[in-house]
Amino acid sequence: MPRVNRTFILLLLLVGSCAFLLFQLHYYRKYVSKQTGFHILNPASHVTSSDVQWQLLKKFLSLAQHFRLPLFLADIRALTLLSQDALQQHNQMPHDPQCIFLCTGQPVTSFALYANLWKYDPGFLLAAQQRGFELLELQGEDPRLASLDTLSGREIPLHFLFRLHGYTIHVVLLYERSGNYLWHGAVRLKANMDQKFAPFQLLDYGHHAGAYDRLELILTVVDGLDVQLPQNISSFLMQQQHARFLECRHQDARHFLQLYPDDSSAAAHDFRRKAKLLLSVAAQTLAALHVPFWISSGTCLGWFRQCNIISYSQDVDIGIFISDFRPDIVAAFRDAGLSLKHKFGKVEDSLELSFLSDDVKLDIFFFYKHEGVMWNGGTQAKSGRKFKYVFAPFTLCWAELLEVKVRVPCETLDYVMANYGVFWNVPVRSWDWKTSPRNVIENGMWPSKEWAELIQVY
Repeated sequence: MPRVNRTFILLLLLVGSCAFLLFQLHYYRKYVSKQTGFHILNPASHVTSSDVQWQLLKKFLSLAQHFRLPLFLADIRALTLLSQDALQQHNQMPHDPQCIFLCTGQPVTSFALYANLWKYDPGFLLAAQQRGFELLELQGEDPRLASLDTLSGREIPLHFLFRLHGYTIHVVLLYERSGNYLWHGAVRLKANMDQKFAPFQLLDYGHHAGAYDRLELILTVVDGLDVQLPQNISSFLMQQQHARFLECRHQDARHFLQLYPDDSSAAAHDFRRKAKLLLSVAAQTLAALHVPFWISSGTCLGWFRQCNIISYSQDVDIGIFISDFRPDIVAAFRDAGLSLKHKFGKVEDSLELSFLSDDVKLDIFFFYKHEGVMWNGGTQAKSGRKFKYVFAPFTLCWAELLEVKVRVPCETLDYVMANYGVFWNVPVRSWDWKTSPRNVIENGMWPSKEWAELIQVY
């Protein structure tokens, strides 16, 4: 009987020990691991690079939250992994159980900061350095204070780079501009700065200035860390691919206006006011249709040459790739209060639309790609003659004109010279659209039997 009791007691102790060990494991996984952020190490008990990067991000985000920095995740690789389309594919791949999205295998992680919501606080930068971060702060001139009268010379912070344990956290500052959009500056290293502080070629932001629409943000938990994200990640990623921004050339414009003073008459002022409203309506209307456009012809020349619209042009010119044409464009502009003045050509060839608003004309030229060039067409209504205006291929950048965010050809000088030649910076008030442009060529005639369809004047 005593022997049975000893066996029973040993069995009871064994069961109790196992239960206690299971409880400890459950407690660790449920509470301790979430607090420390560390997952169970690999069999060799090595701290992985993901562990190091995760701890770095945790330290930085904790510091940012303490100083109330309005940060959001802007890292392209991390956001791509977080995008809805990629989640299912990523879940099927083997990954680090702790740092799935933020540890991308790259030495740089990017965040953006709403500069208008944060008062510059050197205490934050000092605290980061006290916690072991090395700091590189990049500044540049504030373009919001630049004008044709003066260049401000005031510098503002554009980028912060925090380095620790071989990793870099890049914070790009986004500033609100008068065109109701967000802007960041380019990374420009001064001669006395460490050229090898970070792998600058790997930065998601700063190779050039950029412009973005205002963003809606959401607060969520990513890899156990509280992080703000763009609510529409796919839209933000698309914007990032086409964000390059060109600043108006204020200094050159000042020089031009010293040689050729602008018209300050009441009529010129009234035209600029109407043109600004028309350009704003066009931008809003086409944005609602998801149709990209750029300022073209004389409107583009005015932005490039004098940072303004040319008062004697008496119209607003924009370009649209024919691949972006939508049949409801006419109806959309009519709904916006514009009347259709004329419609020339067809979608397959030389399409051109013209609208009228408060005595100011909006000309929309549709551009075609063919045999390595781009071109738009023109039509003389009374004769049916066709014209073609040829350009070298170009890409699109963002810019600001009349406090409206617009696109311009990135290769602006080439684009302007194609139309206006080497003397583009000399005003010409007498302009014949059929013969004056340097890139115009005759392109035949519309068949007279098709005039009713292809030449419509209202």
